Amino acid sequence: MFIKDDLQNRWWELEAKLTSRFGKKPDMEAILFLIGIQEFGQIRKEFSKEQKQDLIHVAVCSLLSQSGYYELEKTDDDGWPHFKQLKARPEMSFPEQENFLKDHILLYFENHNF
Repeated sequence: MFIKDDLQNRWWELEAKLTSRFGKKPDMEAILFLIGIQEFGQIRKEFSKEQKQDLIHVAVCSLLSQSGYYELEKTDDDGWPHFKQLKARPEMSFPEQENFLKDHILLYFENHNF
């Protein structure tokens, strides 16, 4: 129970920092989008709907690469990173998946000194 409480408190702290930085509270999708842009490395005024989905996918792969689920395989000519899956993600309920992802997001921001 304490681990879950600690995760929730750390998550609220991250949300507060992001809210302060961007002026509004981001949801999980917005946070993944931000990480995707960071990993893609190209800031653009607009992204297509497909590109936004790709950025979220890049974010998830980047996050889970911290735990050995994926590794960066290559970057294509347009600068998009491509990942190779190294092992299957564990079977989890939706709340467990959300906490798993939150934990990886928190680690990502910690590793990037945010």
